[in-house]
Amino acid sequence: MSAQPTQNTAPNLVNIEVDGKPIQVPKGSMIIEATDRAGVPIPRFCYHRKLPIAASCRQCLVEVEMGGRPMPKPQPACATPVAEGMKVLTRSDKALHAQRNVMEFLLINHPLDCPICDQGGECELQDMALGYGRSVSRFTERKRTVADENIGPLVATEMTRCIHCTRCVRFISEIAGTYELGDMDRGDRHVIGTYIGKNIESELSGNIIDVCPVGALTDKPFQFKARAWELVAKPSIGYHDALGSNLWLHTRRGEVLRTVPRDNEAVNECWLSDRDRYSHQGMYAADRIGAPEVKRNGQWQATTWEDALQVAGDALKKAPGSELGILLHPATSNEEGDLLMRLARGLGSAHVDHRLRQLDFADNAVARPFALPVAEIEQIRTALLIGSDLRHEMPLLNHRLHQATKKGAKVYAVNPARFDFNHKLAGESIVAPQALVDALLALASAAVAVGVTAPAALAEAIASAQSDQGDRDTIAALKSGKAVVILGEAAVTHPQASWLRAIARFIADATGAGYDELPVGANAVGLARLGVVPGNGGLDAQAMLAQPRKSYLLYGVEPPHDFADGGAALKALRGADQVVAFSAYSSAALREVADVILPIALLPEIDATLVNVDGLAQGVGAGAKAPGEARQGWKVLRALGGALQLTGFEFDDLAGLRDGITERAAAPRSGLAIRTAVTGLTRLATWPIYRSDAVLRRATALNAHPLNRAPAVRLNAAEAGRHGLAVGDRVRAADALLPLVIDAAVPDGAVWIEAAQDLIVTLPPYGAAITLGKA
Repeated sequence: MSAQPTQNTAPNLVNIEVDGKPIQVPKGSMIIEATDRAGVPIPRFCYHRKLPIAASCRQCLVEVEMGGRPMPKPQPACATPVAEGMKVLTRSDKALHAQRNVMEFLLINHPLDCPICDQGGECELQDMALGYGRSVSRFTERKRTVADENIGPLVATEMTRCIHCTRCVRFISEIAGTYELGDMDRGDRHVIGTYIGKNIESELSGNIIDVCPVGALTDKPFQFKARAWELVAKPSIGYHDALGSNLWLHTRRGEVLRTVPRDNEAVNECWLSDRDRYSHQGMYAADRIGAPEVKRNGQWQATTWEDALQVAGDALKKAPGSELGILLHPATSNEEGDLLMRLARGLGSAHVDHRLRQLDFADNAVARPFALPVAEIEQIRTALLIGSDLRHEMPLLNHRLHQATKKGAKVYAVNPARFDFNHKLAGESIVAPQALVDALLALASAAVAVGVTAPAALAEAIASAQSDQGDRDTIAALKSGKAVVILGEAAVTHPQASWLRAIARFIADATGAGYDELPVGANAVGLARLGVVPGNGGLDAQAMLAQPRKSYLLYGVEPPHDFADGGAALKALRGADQVVAFSAYSSAALREVADVILPIALLPEIDATLVNVDGLAQGVGAGAKAPGEARQGWKVLRALGGALQLTGFEFDDLAGLRDGITERAAAPRSGLAIRTAVTGLTRLATWPIYRSDAVLRRATALNAHPLNRAPAVRLNAAEAGRHGLAVGDRVRAADALLPLVIDAAVPDGAVWIEAAQDLIVTLPPYGAAITLGKA
């Protein structure tokens, strides 16, 4: 008998019966979703709650009755929608017989690799074979084999193990949006591959390892390192962008061997970007420092903590507080940031800053939480990207935007280059860095044209701008419904960022859109909340380099690559009387400029709190062991503050430290940078996705990835011709000699030379004029 409807059924629910138990489920649900809600297990391989339904494995076959009549054949639970009065039998003889037969067919060609397969111990096929497989195979024919394909440095392939569930294909096409995998041929020739034998270049490619139910796709850097049961899972968060993706560190004896996603629907769902997944390799680089070192008579010597702290304290006291500059990385934790502020106050210095990659401080801008939360980006109808290569800046935020476009959202962009998006743009304006403000003013002019009053500070500039039909279409789309304006890193780090920020906020206010500004640094929002910025009369990060100090304290900073102007940073640090460095690494540049290096642990090795783009404070515990004598940063700062006998360092433990933390948010200003005309070529300097911090720059697998491009001068063909350059030429830019790459993504008037490369540290910063010559 079919399930009988109840009198109080909500209009969006239907009544069904699963194994004799009546339940109510949402209309439109598939049977497998209903049984998952009810806690009834159904075997499956191709089904994944985040992927489109394929119904290709047939492992989830169940018996279904409608109107008291059983359907003639078992139905796939993943592709059969529920209906009022439906009766589902998951453990009937008919259902179990079908499930066991499918399992037998799946195992026909599967190799007996379990003892040497990296998936062993956490394999869905092993689990299902135990529950639904035969103890002895009846298949006596020869098993098929499939040639493996090299798809890059991150994912290892063993395609003979593939059961053709197509989860990886659907992930790459529907989630990553890059269409780099497909299934080809039929029957026993059916294979999964890249069509043309190429590396997978998606920034989310590691997720195909997680969705693969067998050992066909595995973690290449982790290959043959350990068994699943040897690993201890420690909760942590990603620290290479401000999303704060939740993840698990899989450790053995304190060493991180693998990183996998930890579900959090509001942040990263069940996905993880490749840089969060594979960056742990950088934790064990050859130049990781495990003991304090001091420079004596020009020679570096390992020493004790007592001696190193004494040397550091003496160095910091040599110059007055007005001559001390404190520069910290924007991924520094709340606890460390607060202690650095206490140290600065105790030493009488107002020169403290974490905004190392900003060039424009006219409005004293700091990172703020998103107005439109990350989880709501999928629901927008229109987005305007300003100066943003979102795929590389925050990959999983871009994933949310990509999902929105699949639902019909329109995305417009104003960018200094034609960045490679994985979704179509409804409109774009690509201009050289020096023209970015003018392009945005034209958009603002279109907003004013429909009756919005411009703010006084922008009124004259907007009045002189000319909008076109594309600008008017963009404004109309933003006004039509739920919309967001996203200011990306190429805008935040622009030399006229105050203008871009003010205009973007005006456009958002005028159209009723949310305003989301991407923080530069994993804890930029948290440090801004704590007021880790210059005090009264203090110099910002750029001013500390332009007006060199006699002493510097560097915290988690790797010169010159972490600075907007690497050349200016090296010049200022080389000229300082003393430089105290708290660092996990001892790079050649740091050893050149520093006088003492105090080894500190990295985020996976410390107890810390970081604040993400939604303003969510996420606390983590130490998941791995720091090497040698390296210590958690807050402990080193406490010891240094105590040695200097400063107030605020009397606490005994982390709880005592956190009790003393108070928020001192910086007050914004309404200033705008002076606009100066730049003639000729201007440099576009973006930070490569896998070179944006010291850990990533040492992650060997990511460094071998195609997205980690070699240093080059990138010009469009017309601009190269105007400068007498052609393909194959080597180009001299300042002191650097680089190959020329003809790139249609670069607009006229611009040369794209990526930052954080050893060969280009002396080049002018982003937005500055640059002269090129044929070598």
